[in-house]
Amino acid sequence: MSVSIYHNPRCSKSRETLALLETNGVKPEIVEYLKTPVDLNTLNTLIAQLGFESAHQLIRSKETLYKELGLNKNTDEATLKQVMLENPKLIERPIVVKDDKAAIGRPPESVLAIL
Repeated sequence: MSVSIYHNPRCSKSRETLALLETNGVKPEIVEYLKTPVDLNTLNTLIAQLGFESAHQLIRSKETLYKELGLNKNTDEATLKQVMLENPKLIERPIVVKDDKAAIGRPPESVLAIL
């Protein structure tokens, strides 16, 4: 079983999700996406694996930067994706991926459904 976690060690939910995986015997590949940002192909794949219809569902709209950049629910997909690539802290976290499925660890237990 190959499992990855897009992880931000400074985020409590991300740390809790990683601990939950490890408690359940899963040793995921840890991708610190703030240090190693995703590319457009990976971002599109994550959106699809999460079953999302839009990048709006993956962006952290409550972040100050979201508002500072003038983003809103009417911002087009291409712009949102470009902003997430340039500012990975705007990507919702943590994301756990197993095979062709992904889940966001909010709450952490939600990732157990894909394992």
